[in-house]
Amino acid sequence: MNNKPWEAWSSAEVQQFQEEFLTWYQKEKRNLPWRYNQDPYRVWISEIMLQQTRVDTVIDYYYRFMDAFPTIADLAASPEEKLLKIWEGLGYYSRARNLQTAAQQILAEFNGRMPATIEKIRSLKGIGPYTAGAIGSISFKLPEPAIDGNVMRVVSRLFCIEADIAKASSRKVFDEAMRTIISHEEPGDFNQAMMDLGSSICTPTSPNCAECPIQSFCLAYKQQRQTDFPIKSKKMKPKDIYYVAGIIENQQQEFFLQQRPDSGLLASMWLFPLEEVSQARFEELKSSYTEDLNLFSNELVAEDSPLIFQEYPIVWQKKIIGEVTHVFSHLKWHILVFYGRTNETLKSSGSWVKKEDFSNFVFPKPQQKMLAVWENNQTSDNHW
Repeated sequence: MNNKPWEAWSSAEVQQFQEEFLTWYQKEKRNLPWRYNQDPYRVWISEIMLQQTRVDTVIDYYYRFMDAFPTIADLAASPEEKLLKIWEGLGYYSRARNLQTAAQQILAEFNGRMPATIEKIRSLKGIGPYTAGAIGSISFKLPEPAIDGNVMRVVSRLFCIEADIAKASSRKVFDEAMRTIISHEEPGDFNQAMMDLGSSICTPTSPNCAECPIQSFCLAYKQQRQTDFPIKSKKMKPKDIYYVAGIIENQQQEFFLQQRPDSGLLASMWLFPLEEVSQARFEELKSSYTEDLNLFSNELVAEDSPLIFQEYPIVWQKKIIGEVTHVFSHLKWHILVFYGRTNETLKSSGSWVKKEDFSNFVFPKPQQKMLAVWENNQTSDNHW
């Protein structure tokens, strides 16, 4: 059997494939806000947002982002806090920072206009082969593949490709196949057709082959091996990290927030104080502080602390008010949430903030989850 089945296609077969596929796309393409025109800025923003994120989640963020930053110049000039606030909850915040850096590059190096060659598009911060292919093909009609997980799944089934899609070295196989079949007249529509097919029909576990517009070309369908593809080795399990969080309130009904360092995970964002503990200590605290006791002593004494945040003069509620987990690409955070009060100044760096002012701070998902835990535990006894 030919190890590169796409090489066996004649030019007439390639043309027929393209025509049938693009005809299906024109009838069935998704109505998405970034598809109203081929403006490269709109395409760029949408493709960055769509990385690691579902389409239905992105749509509202996209509208808000474009309202706040209608041009590349607006994005380049924005205060980082405003940018991250618009991005809040979308995750992978380095994407937003890279967008701004690239916007500043475009102003400095390309007179404020998105460059029109793949090499120059790739020179921008945060833009890799997939995003460059999407921008180049959709906005500039360059016959450049845009290869993501959806596309690799479709192409792996189309040609029974046995390369492991989890390995970076396999991308060249899919790139070669895509360059053979991509439309040179409508490369943007072709790439978007691949995305839509992978999203709606050629799905990971239950492909709807009966509705597939390229069924007659698909080797996996002909051999009844659809579920054998794509081949993908398992990712490493995220590393478990254990924390105790303190939601600390003072007599002015302000809460203590701390800002993360300006580099690394969740850079520059604000959270309730966290203290990393061992798994054994985490489980010990989890089993020791389960008493459903909401009342506090009138006298705030540090001895009431569940042996966390020892430097803080705080009286703690005698129970865990909740447990939060959050998975990053490489880490899984486990957080036990305690609630405490103080009438003294804390020595640690941070800010006292009223709840109604939280909207002025950038909160990552773990912080939003902790805040939800506290709000769900409010009773008439939980106030000064």
